[in-house]
Amino acid sequence: MPAAADYLAITPAAARGQWSAVLNRPWPAAGKRQVAFTPVETLLCLAASLMVDHRRYGGSTAHRAEEPVSSLAQLFKRPNSSVLAKMANLDGSRRNGARHEVEIAARLLGTQDHLAVVYRIIVRAARDAGVSAHALPDFLMLEHDEAPLILLGQEELPANDIADVVHRENPMLADHLTEKLLIAAARVGQHRFARDVLRNHGHRCVFCGLTVTVDDRRAPRMLVASHIKPWRDSDTRERLDMTNGLTACPTHDVAFDIGLLGVNGGLRINLHRDLHRAADTDPATQAAFGRPPLAERLLVPVGGTPPHSAYLHWHRTHVYRGGDERADGARDPVT
Repeated sequence: MPAAADYLAITPAAARGQWSAVLNRPWPAAGKRQVAFTPVETLLCLAASLMVDHRRYGGSTAHRAEEPVSSLAQLFKRPNSSVLAKMANLDGSRRNGARHEVEIAARLLGTQDHLAVVYRIIVRAARDAGVSAHALPDFLMLEHDEAPLILLGQEELPANDIADVVHRENPMLADHLTEKLLIAAARVGQHRFARDVLRNHGHRCVFCGLTVTVDDRRAPRMLVASHIKPWRDSDTRERLDMTNGLTACPTHDVAFDIGLLGVNGGLRINLHRDLHRAADTDPATQAAFGRPPLAERLLVPVGGTPPHSAYLHWHRTHVYRGGDERADGARDPVT
C-alpha cells in the first residue's frame, strides 16, 4: 500500500511510471475485482472534487456525473461509480476509506499551493506518457502556467467563522484530523457554490453589470459570489444552494452585505435612503450608487435562475438597514 509520501511528494518519474501502468491496464472482466487506485488516480479524484460534488450521484445516477468524472473513469478503465466512491473515501464520507487518504485530502485541500504543484506534476507526466488533452482535460486550468490555484468565494469564510461553525455543528468533535477535513470540505463546498453562482449570472455584477476581461481571461477578484443568507447563518443545504447567492462587484457586494442595498421579492434593487441622498451631492457616491450604474432590478441573464425569494426576505428582515428608497428615489413596499 502506498505511503502518504507517495502522494504528497510524488515525483515526475513516479507519476510517469504509474501512468504507464494505467495505460497498459485492461478493462476488468465482469465480476472481477478492480485493481487498487494508484496515487496519480487518487490525486486526480481529489482535484476533481473541486469541480464535482459526489453526493449528488447515487448508484443509479453515476453515469450522469458531470466532467471530469467521466473522462477520469474512461482513462482509469473504471466505471463512474468507482471514481465517485474514491472521492467519497477522500472526504471521509465512506468509512471504508483508508485513513491516510483522508489525511492527504485534508492536507492538500488546506494548502492549495501544494495541491497545484501535485496536480501539475501528474498532468505533465500524463502528457509525457502519451495521454492527450482530450483523454485527460486540464480541468483545473493549471497545466500551462504557474498561476496559483484559487478557491472561489473564500473571502466569505474567515478562519474563525469556519472553526466556530464546525464545532457548533459537531459538538462531539475530538479528532483534529476530522476537524481539518471538515474545514477543508467547507472551503471546497464554498468554491463550488461560488463557481455555480458566477456561471448562473454570466460572470456579471447583478447590481451594475460589471464584468472585466483581460488578455482573454476574466480578471480575478473583480467579482464576488456571496451568500444572500450568510454562510455562517445557513444550514448545509442553504450553503450549497445556488439561489442563495449573488454575483457582485466588490463595492456592491459590501453594500449588500452590510445592508445598504436590499432586493425585494420582485428583484427590484432598493438603496438605503441616506446613501441615496448622498448620491445627489457627492460625485463619488453617485458614480457607485446612482442610476446608472445601479440597475432598477437585478440583472439576471436570460436562462439564469433568479435568487429564491426566501433568501431575499431573510436579508431584508435581518440585514437591510431600512429606508425603502429605490435607486431612482421612488419607494417600494417591503415584500
